[in-house]
Amino acid sequence: MAMSATFVLSIDQGTTSSRALVVDARGTVCGHGQAPFTQHFPRPGWVEHDPQEIWASVEIAIAGALRAAGIAPEDIAAVGITNQRETAIAWDRETGEPVARAIVWQDRRTAETCDELRAAGHEAAIGEATGLTLDPYFTATKLAWLLREIPGLRERAERGEIAAGTVDSWLIWKLTGGQRHLTDYTNASRTLLFNIAKGRWDDRLCDLFGIPRAMLPKAQPSRSPFGETDEAVLGARVPIAGVAGDQQAALFGQACIAPGQAKNTYGTGCFLLANAGKTPAPPAHRLLLSIGANAGLSGPEYVLEGSVFVAGALIQWLRDELGIIERAGDVEALAASVPDSAGVTIVPAFTGLGAPHWDPRARGAIFGLTRGAGRPHIARAALEAIALSSAELIEAMNASMPAPVTELRVDGGAAANDLLMQMQADLAGIPVVRPVQTETTALGAAYLAGIQAGLWSDPAEVSALWRVDRVFEPQIGEPERAGRMSDWRRAVERTLGWAREE
Repeated sequence: MAMSATFVLSIDQGTTSSRALVVDARGTVCGHGQAPFTQHFPRPGWVEHDPQEIWASVEIAIAGALRAAGIAPEDIAAVGITNQRETAIAWDRETGEPVARAIVWQDRRTAETCDELRAAGHEAAIGEATGLTLDPYFTATKLAWLLREIPGLRERAERGEIAAGTVDSWLIWKLTGGQRHLTDYTNASRTLLFNIAKGRWDDRLCDLFGIPRAMLPKAQPSRSPFGETDEAVLGARVPIAGVAGDQQAALFGQACIAPGQAKNTYGTGCFLLANAGKTPAPPAHRLLLSIGANAGLSGPEYVLEGSVFVAGALIQWLRDELGIIERAGDVEALAASVPDSAGVTIVPAFTGLGAPHWDPRARGAIFGLTRGAGRPHIARAALEAIALSSAELIEAMNASMPAPVTELRVDGGAAANDLLMQMQADLAGIPVVRPVQTETTALGAAYLAGIQAGLWSDPAEVSALWRVDRVFEPQIGEPERAGRMSDWRRAVERTLGWAREE
């Protein structure tokens, strides 16, 4: 292949690993690199990452992708970034050194702060401005915790010495050699600090959470110039042309560009998003409204979202803590070795529950155990828990949309699990559509950057690159589906409010 600057490098910085893809002008993945990094759990409910280790893993992933594609940095036309959202990082502007570990989106340490703000009557105003609910999941209370707990940090932040943001801002800073402190609308809209109707940081919310504006990045559309990579970092000066939070990037990569189209990403958690158009109604059932990856170009774009905090992480738990499986991929065969879960139900509320319950004090539980329940039944119940959680979100989403979701496009690592996808179709009662390329999060970032750089003309052109691998049709009737969902809700109810503040 003749080498020219017609490739896009897509960086996909996830919760447990960093990946990089090299994508050509046909939308083909030509090279892939990946590197895991350490998960830190210093206290129950706390989850942290080392920002420097995140960056090191990104460097390894980029090098692996370029090597696998057989290209040099100067062959890259643009860089796209997608990232774990809501995770908070703060660093010294002069040295570039993080002031503490990153506080991860799963972290629950600020539950009491949220309770206090709720009791003071702030939740409705926060929801109206941001489209979000008041929960430790989001970035604002994490930054407030850092400012409160690290001596002198607030004063330094007010003097403009500290930069802070979500993981995309950290990567942009590192890639540009500290020259740009930016974020995009999709990530900004997940902080509890951004007014999604006005498209800017909200001074009232910054004051409410005690966040100095001087530490926040400039926010701009997902498809726009984010600076150039430093030659000392990447080996060439390449425009960073597309940035979006992982779930909005996946929605774009799944070609869900028309209102009502929906996707579910099966990663560490599950994230169900639907394109809500330009003028959505306020969501029901405590679903979230955020900005989509196309916003700011032809006007606003919004997405409706429901989040399940634990999905793939449940399979990791079976492997790492229980030893039920040796590899994550073993769970399908083990679960398929029995016809049902023998009445076992798992609610994996390890870090609380997301939509539609939003209970940071819910905790995980296994119900319905009998002497005859064994490893296969627990494995099957784990897959069912992932599908049941998402089916519950689809029901809630249908109540918030002008028309119900008629098919679910799926991606993420667990989308390769045929048994799970069939369970999802059965329990949601709609077809589940798996594309040929399930790396849609990284592809979404690549497409955003490639359109901005001129490799593709518009979203419609990249949507034409989307191809179906398999469609899973529902195989159970409505009475069985309703019964399974009823049993699930009974189990979930018993986990609510379990954890107590010390």
